[in-house]
This record gives sequence, C-alpha cells and structure tokens, in this order.
Amino acid sequence: MKSILLTGTAGFIGSNFTPYFLEKYPEYTLINLDLLTYAGNLENLKECESNPRYKFIKGDICNRELVEFIFNEYDIQGVIHFAAESHVDNSIKNPGVFVETNVNGTFTLLDVAQKYWMEKPFTYKEKYNNCRFHHISTDEVYGTLSDDPSDLFTEETPYAPNSPYSASKASSDMIVRSYQETYGLNTVITNCSNNYGPKQHDEKLIPTIIRKALASENIPIYGDGKNIRDWLYVLDHCKGIDLVYHTGKVANVYNVGGRNERTNLQIVDRICSILDERVPQENNKSYKELITFVEDRAGHDRRYAIDATKLENELGWKADENFDSGIVLTVDWYLKKYK
Repeated sequence: MKSILLTGTAGFIGSNFTPYFLEKYPEYTLINLDLLTYAGNLENLKECESNPRYKFIKGDICNRELVEFIFNEYDIQGVIHFAAESHVDNSIKNPGVFVETNVNGTFTLLDVAQKYWMEKPFTYKEKYNNCRFHHISTDEVYGTLSDDPSDLFTEETPYAPNSPYSASKASSDMIVRSYQETYGLNTVITNCSNNYGPKQHDEKLIPTIIRKALASENIPIYGDGKNIRDWLYVLDHCKGIDLVYHTGKVANVYNVGGRNERTNLQIVDRICSILDERVPQENNKSYKELITFVEDRAGHDRRYAIDATKLENELGWKADENFDSGIVLTVDWYLKKYK
C-alpha cells in the first residue's frame, strides 16, 4: 500500500477526482486534508466514506505541524495538491486569504515533502525515490488572450495574472518550480481551463444559471456576456491529472484544456434551451427571458483558451466529452440536486 496525500478534495475538482482515483488504484490509500471552508462539502465525498483506503482529516494546509504529522503518521509517498481559494470575485474583495492559502499553503506542503523524502538537495532517501508532488493550477496565470482563435495558451506562454486569485496561483506555481530547481524535488504542474460538471459550488457560472432559472430569478451575466472561456468537463480533467501524475516528465508543465471555447452568452443560451426542454415553464416562456446583464467584474479577462497539444501528444490524453455532451450531463445532475 502506498499513501497519497490529496489536499482540498471536498471541493469541486477534488471530489470528482477522489472516487475515480480510489477505484482505479486499489494499491493506494488516499489521505484527504481539507479545511472545509465554504467551498468544501463532505457530502461531495459520500461514496468514499466507507472505503477503508480513504481517510479524511480536517485541517489547514498552512498548519505545518499538522502536515508534518500526516507525512509521518501515514508515510506519505505522493502529493496531489488541489486545495486553493479559487473564486475571482472573492479574491477581489479579500485578497489576503488567497495569498495565505494559495501561496503559504503550497510552500508548507512543498517544504514538508522535500524534507521528508530527501536526504539533501537532489538526493532522495532510498525508500522515496519515486515520490512526486503534483500541483494543480489554472490557465488564469497566463492573463488574457486576443480574439484571434489561433491565439492559445501554451506551456511557454509568459505569466501575466490579472486578479489577486490568478496572481496567488502564479506565485504558487513559481514556488513549486523553485523546489524542483533548487532541491531536485520531483514536481509536475497542470494548468487547466474552466472546469464544469457535477459537484461545482453554487456560486460558479453554470450552477448559478441553472439555479436562478429554476427559481424564476434573473440570471446575471457580467458586462456584454462576450467573455470567452475554454470549457473542460471535470472528469476529463481528472483523467488528465492521473496521466500527468503517473507518466508526466519531471519538472514539466502540462496544460489541460477542452478545446471548447464559448462566450458566457453561448453558455447561458445553451443551458436555457436544455431547461426549456427538460422543465418547461408553466407559461411556456423561455428561460432566456430571465437573462440580465450586470456591471462587469473588475479586471475581467476577455478570453482564455488552452492548447493541450503537449498533453495529447506526449501522454495520449484526449477529452471524452465535448461541450454539447458534457453540458447535458451537467444540467441533468443539477436538476436532481435543485429539484
């Protein structure tokens, strides 16, 4: 048995990853360290609770004493680090929390891992030769793109974060890189595009559209609604993380994207069309009539899009869901939740 530390998996992406990973690798014991802030919900991990190879620990990744205890108690031999404050609007209101969790928390995990696994820089203890630290990041570290469809984020795109959230993630990426370069720690980083799917927090765009529509409330869309994002179905992202963790090259970055660019207007239009079919309103009006434009978010990046060629060519990853199939699965999941 090999113990892997997962952080923050009561949140959206981690709670989809954990049951997938637990089922696929019967030789792993998974230790989930999560503070259970407003974005974490243990209900998301109900299917894992009875599994003897799954252990939940409530705690803060910034708490060095706790992280050291976990490494020693469970003999941790791998880290997959999801935990992060991630909502841009909240980072604008309260940036300090984002720096604390995303920067200091990542540093704490890296430093404990390096000291537990390594004798000295570039020399692993014999038992820990294959231990790896996988850091989950975001495409938002790259800033914003032009409207040119050929303009895509690659692993070589310079960092240019525009919000406190993306700046804190860019900072954590740099700290991961420094531990590889300075100490020889076996690290990989994945930068993903916008995820969607089951278990996402209600505050995010797609759950908000569905929730507001079902309540017959105005559906708020920032600015002119033409901001573009590349949408990635969450289970496809989980499979990409799995591949990179096990087969990615040391010290490499891999971008994970869905090749599904949509404006926010296209997203809300498609969801409303699905809802019109699934749960038509009594007055037979379209949910599209609830769309309301609101003041734009400060520092709102215009376009994100990822070139996932490196991940596809080097490791053989391919998204199973396109947006049309993934969004139907997503809407159906939220209909069960909200109804």
